[in-house]
Amino acid sequence: MGIYGQLPAQTNKTDAQFDVVIYGGTSAGIMAAVQAKRLGKSVVVLEPSTRIGGLTTGGLGATDIGNKAAIGGLAREFYVAVRDYYSDADHWKFQTAPSFANKRFDDLKVSRQEAMWGFEPSAALQIMQAFVDRQQIPVVYQAKLDRTPITAGKPEVQGVMTSGHKIVAIKLLHGDIYRGKVFIDATYEGDLMAGAGVSYATGREANAAYGETLNGVQTRQAHFHIFQPKVDPYIVPGRPDSGLLPGIDPHGPGDEGSADRRIQAYCFRMCLTDHPNNRIPFAKPDDYNPALYELLLRNYEAGERGLPWINSGMPNRKTDTNNRLGFSTDFIGQNYDYPEASDSERELIIDRHRSYQQGLMWTLAYHPRMPEEIRAEVSRWGMCRDEFQAGNGWQEQLYVREARRMIGDYVMTQHHCVGETVADKSIGLAAYGMDSHHVQRYVTAEGYVQNEGDVEVGVKSPYSIDYGAITPRAAECENLLVPVCVSSSHIAYGSIRMEPVFMVLGQSAAVAAAMSIDMNIPVQQVPYEELSAQLKQGQQVLQWDAVK
Repeated sequence: MGIYGQLPAQTNKTDAQFDVVIYGGTSAGIMAAVQAKRLGKSVVVLEPSTRIGGLTTGGLGATDIGNKAAIGGLAREFYVAVRDYYSDADHWKFQTAPSFANKRFDDLKVSRQEAMWGFEPSAALQIMQAFVDRQQIPVVYQAKLDRTPITAGKPEVQGVMTSGHKIVAIKLLHGDIYRGKVFIDATYEGDLMAGAGVSYATGREANAAYGETLNGVQTRQAHFHIFQPKVDPYIVPGRPDSGLLPGIDPHGPGDEGSADRRIQAYCFRMCLTDHPNNRIPFAKPDDYNPALYELLLRNYEAGERGLPWINSGMPNRKTDTNNRLGFSTDFIGQNYDYPEASDSERELIIDRHRSYQQGLMWTLAYHPRMPEEIRAEVSRWGMCRDEFQAGNGWQEQLYVREARRMIGDYVMTQHHCVGETVADKSIGLAAYGMDSHHVQRYVTAEGYVQNEGDVEVGVKSPYSIDYGAITPRAAECENLLVPVCVSSSHIAYGSIRMEPVFMVLGQSAAVAAAMSIDMNIPVQQVPYEELSAQLKQGQQVLQWDAVK
């Protein structure tokens, strides 16, 4: 099951009762727990992995949000805490604070409060843990939901115990049971939501589904992160009968604007360093497959000269490194099965992504067919000795950009992102542009390889997310809130799916959960006027006009 090992055996079973049970210790889950505890509710966080914070502590240190004035509440508390952390000289080990000059993340003053938006994974983990410790929140690690299907071919699982339209308890793989009054699914995958029988979507809807223009197959949007002209897709160049190189979809691309099951690519957000005392040189993985990188080499031989990464500087001479150009860290087309996969199947997918990216970095740094200037730049970097030490610098958390998306009575769409539709029951703002990474590689009509699925279209201003986007249909579940796998179209999710937004929605979900408990009503019936008043008391930003 990969470098992080098997789950330990457990003999003493737990059967515990809480007001709020949170499945998923992502940034959304932790902020939900903090808010619930501040409201006097008993709460537990069940985290399937060995680390809280999700992507915020898992390598995504270059915070994406758009206009940062849109972020309030506990999310802003977190980013202010980042600033406070780095104001301590003891936290600067490999450089001094004045030498950290990344103006994208440093020295940003928003809403009369100083905050810092770029950080090391280890720093984020310390800060997140401090949030948990101050509120004395119990966190159960390696707490995987029993996802054994109740009925073959149906989404409901044995680990989600229901009565009527309510979840009664969660049962974990080891048999531990956690009972609750309200449940929050804060995972990137939406396993609790799906296991409860709540409707959801994966892949891309057709444009026609919600009257959008940026959903479905988008070959005409292929402006960024594409191949150089005339890169040959075949194992033997010019020989279609030799077969396609790995990663090229023989069935692509599909009709423009049509629906498919493809989802935007995943990767690991690498934390790299160029400090000699902290750098682990890139190593070729034992299962290195040269064929996986042939398209990379051909792309450079066709004229590419850029560096295939966004290497955003973080404190202490570290980075948050992300995908760039036509062939990079995104393992395009290799995650379609992930949302519905079993735990063991997901581990294999994650392992393949990690091995691919390890091989990619070795190829960029040392392969003789790479341009010398690329090798020289990449090879001076490496993984960090003091980050993700269990994985020799490689993290457990895969960047799951999108998996399941709930289908509720209210669906966020492209129309919200561009301001054509305004949410009536705002519980927070999103501000990032509509951003989908590529979903497939295919052979063009001219016989060359190309990527498809990347959409990068900005929004005019921050926009409201409706309370209905985190509540299931009442006929499906009355005591579940879903602040991560929100009810939205594929392209709208590409804008919403940012870590600060997940924190905001986690906090709002917890306030709604507390109100549902206090009023003894389904989450769908929480009165919005009272909810919005409490959210404003918690410093949430609900309307962009109010900020301006």
